[in-house]
Amino acid sequence: MTLQGISVVELAGLAPGPFCGMVLADFGARVMRVDRPGSRYDVSGLARGKRSLALDLKQPRGVAVLRRLCAQSDVLLEPFRSGVMERLQLGPEILQRENPRLIYARLSGFGQSGSFSRLAGHDINYLALSGVLSKIGRSDENPYAPLNLLADFAGGGLMCALGIIMALFERTRSGKGQVIDANMVEGTAYLSSFLWKTQKFNLWEAPRGQNMLDGGAPFYTTYRTADGEFMAVGAIEPQFYELLIKGLGLKPDELPNQMSMNDWPEMKKKFADVFAKKTKAEWCQIFDGTDACVTPVLTFEEVVSHDHNKERGSFITNEEQDVSPRPAPLLSDTPAVPSFKRDPFVGEHTEEILKEFGFSLKEIDQLTSDKIIESHKARPSSGS
Repeated sequence: MTLQGISVVELAGLAPGPFCGMVLADFGARVMRVDRPGSRYDVSGLARGKRSLALDLKQPRGVAVLRRLCAQSDVLLEPFRSGVMERLQLGPEILQRENPRLIYARLSGFGQSGSFSRLAGHDINYLALSGVLSKIGRSDENPYAPLNLLADFAGGGLMCALGIIMALFERTRSGKGQVIDANMVEGTAYLSSFLWKTQKFNLWEAPRGQNMLDGGAPFYTTYRTADGEFMAVGAIEPQFYELLIKGLGLKPDELPNQMSMNDWPEMKKKFADVFAKKTKAEWCQIFDGTDACVTPVLTFEEVVSHDHNKERGSFITNEEQDVSPRPAPLLSDTPAVPSFKRDPFVGEHTEEILKEFGFSLKEIDQLTSDKIIESHKARPSSGS
């Protein structure tokens, strides 16, 4: 795989960091997650393909263990607020002095500097500070966050993974690692570049929820069907809009101009009345195979069995029968090969990892006795 041979030390944290680590693991990196002792299960749900080491970083000897790991690793991924790693004597100045090739990835909410850098926050706060939240929501309603996907995972975890890949590539030239300041506010703002760059084109001149791409247009929104399900419509271009109108059974000459914004509210009501007369399945029969840009809003249960997704193998099932999306993008020569094993228990690979990094059995026993590390071996199944 693409990242075969790359070793990553991931310090356990909330969703963005684990997602970043899982992306790297899916594409071949050896990811070692450093967990806090005292628990057995990882709650992020994003531990696929990783191994777990339980290590107490509040103890100086635990810090020393991590430094030995980082001295032999390619990437450190840390998810803490600015200043935390420095207080632990694990800042980049120390770790990169011991390993100049180390890529030190810092994934935080507000970044490593600035007046908010040491404050707590969550996806909705980062989304708000990026400016993007002000653009999302229905007309005359409060702005709302699209789950916790945009800041946590797109602007945070995925952007950090991109930074790590770029730093690994640059290291092939310079031989040196570097520090990555990835944060959810700026990552999300960067994702919104299209919104900034198109302001002069009047795409966003109306209030929130009344523009073409934010739910204001009758041809770019969702509609409820007769069975309480939904269809998504994205027929922007004239040729696609024409097919939408045809599929709805409406007469073009009886409708206002597609781009007449003053008529959009009334057109939305008309379209809604039509969509409400047939079920989702019936609308799929009408629009499937056409370029009307009309698709069913699939539930998680439906998406796995949809013909297109089945044909591409877009979803995978692990040994515990848990379903999740296949890693993307699909590379032709070195595709991701995700692990189908269950997620690791906290501390399941503590001894295994330390042995690989040159710790003796005597050292491991002493660290265990002094409660610096913990091991939780997997229990054999009843059938073994």
